[in-house]
Parts: sequence; C-alpha cells; structure tokens
Amino acid sequence: MLFFPWWVYLCIVGIIFSAYKIVAAAKEEEKADQSFIEKEGQIYMERMEKERERRSSQRPEDENQNHSIA
Repeated sequence: MLFFPWWVYLCIVGIIFSAYKIVAAAKEEEKADQSFIEKEGQIYMERMEKERERRSSQRPEDENQNHSIA
C-alpha cells in the first residue's frame, strides 16, 4: 500500500491544502474588490447627481445671458 515514503504523501496534502487556500483567498479578495467598486461607484453617482442638481439650478440664470460667438 505504501509506494512512496510518508513525507511524499505529506507534501501532496500540503500542495492540495495550499491550492485550496489560494482559491479561497482569491474569492475573498474578489468579494472585497467588488464591494470597493460598488462603494466608489455609489460615491461617483452621488457626485454626478449633485452636479446635475447644481447645473439645473443655475440654468435659468444662464438663459438670461446671451452668449454668442458672433
């Protein structure tokens, strides 16, 4: 039954465990990255909405002024 020394089996188990931990860490990192991206996207959307509101509140004043190139 034992074709290889015991330490070879221990190395194989260590390799499999390391591969599992790498995959688990990659999934966790992807989740953290996605959370960060969503948070930054929400901040960006809030800034865009504030800018849109600011421009719409200034628009009536701008229509009274005549800006022409000619």
